[in-house]
Amino acid sequence: MKTRPAGIGDANADWMGSIPPALSAMPLKHLAVPGSHDSFTFWVDVHAPVGPDQKLYVKYLATMFSVFAKKVMVKWSMTQNLTFREQLNAGIRYFDLRVSSKPGEPGNEIYFIHGLFGHKVKDGLLEINSFLSRHRKEVVFLDFNHYYAMDAAHHVYLINMLQEVFGSRLCHTCAVETVTLDYLWDKKQQVIVFYHHPSAQGIPVMWPGNKIPAPWANTTEPYKLTQFLETTLKERAKHGSFHVSQAILTPRVNTVAKGLVWGLRNYLVERNLPTIMSWVRAQKPGMDGVNIITSDFVELTDFADIVIKLNNLLLTEKGHKPR
Repeated sequence: MKTRPAGIGDANADWMGSIPPALSAMPLKHLAVPGSHDSFTFWVDVHAPVGPDQKLYVKYLATMFSVFAKKVMVKWSMTQNLTFREQLNAGIRYFDLRVSSKPGEPGNEIYFIHGLFGHKVKDGLLEINSFLSRHRKEVVFLDFNHYYAMDAAHHVYLINMLQEVFGSRLCHTCAVETVTLDYLWDKKQQVIVFYHHPSAQGIPVMWPGNKIPAPWANTTEPYKLTQFLETTLKERAKHGSFHVSQAILTPRVNTVAKGLVWGLRNYLVERNLPTIMSWVRAQKPGMDGVNIITSDFVELTDFADIVIKLNNLLLTEKGHKPR
């Protein structure tokens, strides 16, 4: 798989494995876990057709102005610079995954997608599994939440692939409250897969999407984003599930038009990161606090480290020494 310079090393490659016993005994839904938004977009294929997740007018523009349109799309489709391996080494443990077949391509191959097609899903899963085989106490959340151009055969292919790649590392569905790091270590399980589609119903190692709500603010304004995050956190307890706080801003059509040549990172993310990260630093995990927090371009700040260290607040509460 194509890679980019890492920039943040592997200091948090084993953060779960080195967590204090007081935290490894807590439900995972009460711990602070760093995640990435559109986790796979570190590489997209400018030579492939525009993805089926795009509106008709985008497909039309890409057809009429192929080279220029796709250069713009790359700038606005990419939300990460680090590969899966680099993200894992940095401490990222939740992955936001959107997938699609390539219409017209024979067979059932599935690709990551966000406007443009990315790598084959299997390549990404193998990279994650390789990391887990070397870091036996690390646990990942794989959230398959958007599917495009996929029929029943494609879903069967993907679900079988997940079981073949991860095998006994897959965590069986159970009461969310029972899932602690101690519980997973005891069972030698490292992968929790959430599959937001009826095709996975009844499969013991495919968790339903309602066990990991990820409310979306859909705004370009950081103040509105933080207000939304606060409101949805107050409502999380009633769901009795894991919870994703999407600390991300979403460009609108006029945002893209104004920052056409700049792209998502330069025009929207970097200038608003201080406000977003101030909110993240002020959070506390626990029963009514944050659980999983996702970000774009996780390497731009010490995002993963900041989220991981929020767990020290739980230790202080219990009178234990922080990590």
